[in-house]
Amino acid sequence: MSKFLPVLFALGLVGGLSACAQPEEEVIMVAPEPISSEPVYTGKYK
Repeated sequence: MSKFLPVLFALGLVGGLSACAQPEEEVIMVAPEPISSEPVYTGKYK
């Protein structure tokens, strides 16, 4: 029983500190789409 209380206290302390910590901002990286040119109309059968 003597080891149970410090372990319980330590877990409570860690849980309390993690609950009060400021959340980190998520950085979202979006890859740009490759630039492609529009197809050029060259005639009906070309």
